[in-house]
Amino acid sequence: MFPSCSCYVTLTELQVTCKKRTRNKFLYLYFLIILTSYAAIICANLLLIVVICVNRSLHEPMYMFLCSLFVNELYGSTGLFPFLLLQILSDVHTVSVSFCFLQVFCVYTYACVEFINFVVMSYDRYYAICWPLQYKSCMTLKTVTSLISLTWLLPFIMIVVLISLSAPLQLCGNVINKVFCGNYAIIKLACSDTRVHNIFGLIYTFISVIIPLVLILYTYVRILKVCFSGSKQTRQKAVSTCTPHLASILNFFFGCCFQILQSRFDTSGVPNVFGILSSLYFLTCQPLFTPLLYGLKMTKIRIACKQLFCGSLTRLFSCSSDIFSKSHQSQSYC
Repeated sequence: MFPSCSCYVTLTELQVTCKKRTRNKFLYLYFLIILTSYAAIICANLLLIVVICVNRSLHEPMYMFLCSLFVNELYGSTGLFPFLLLQILSDVHTVSVSFCFLQVFCVYTYACVEFINFVVMSYDRYYAICWPLQYKSCMTLKTVTSLISLTWLLPFIMIVVLISLSAPLQLCGNVINKVFCGNYAIIKLACSDTRVHNIFGLIYTFISVIIPLVLILYTYVRILKVCFSGSKQTRQKAVSTCTPHLASILNFFFGCCFQILQSRFDTSGVPNVFGILSSLYFLTCQPLFTPLLYGLKMTKIRIACKQLFCGSLTRLFSCSSDIFSKSHQSQSYC
């Protein structure tokens, strides 16, 4: 499953099986590492979602898009971690084929929603920096709601079509050399002609990865032009809001590239450790990297988090002092 194991998924008629060759003494260590990572992802993303929802000063388009991004990080990590934790503790892993396609649905929609969310956030920053006077009239609540709805609806439709093409295939092979279920890995096991599936897979990759990347690059080229021609204050504001966004995009893009190359090409010569880590990279690092990056870098979110913690601690100490004073008064009365 991890550095000292060889993991593969076996597809039979009704089940998915993963056999593992890991020394027992490492199982609980791996389990604790994965469980800690999952708990950190849930806590970090939930904290920022609550902060944005509770704090009225953060009810702006940029932070609403960020909230959508944090929800997607929770969604994507939930598509992998529970399944991974069960596999680590099991000697023989039996999973239904329907669950395998469910995992494909979760992982692929997560990746697609992530890229489209990045495009929407780039579009938002483009209008805020390049067209500041028209920004408020353009980014209304209706527009923001429509963009977020489109961000989630379009990937769901695309992946439903993708899985509806793959599910009826008759499989001749039974081994997928991946830590989790992948659509193209299943297609490679098919007995029948899969040209239609390969073409649609390439179209899906082009729509969900290449087009968003081109749009993001275009918007940031325009933003950089405005920044270099503007004042020092404009450049500082643009850098403070765009740096976390660009860092998150690059991190996720390289993670997706590793995943696409691993699924499309023969990686039998690649070391097992590197293959496993690159498979898990964009589903483990990105959900943890995103909230930490935005939470630490963006001033408003950082201040709101401090206020939330300080307010909670103040209320806690206030309640404790009230209880202590009441207890002391009752003792004095006695």
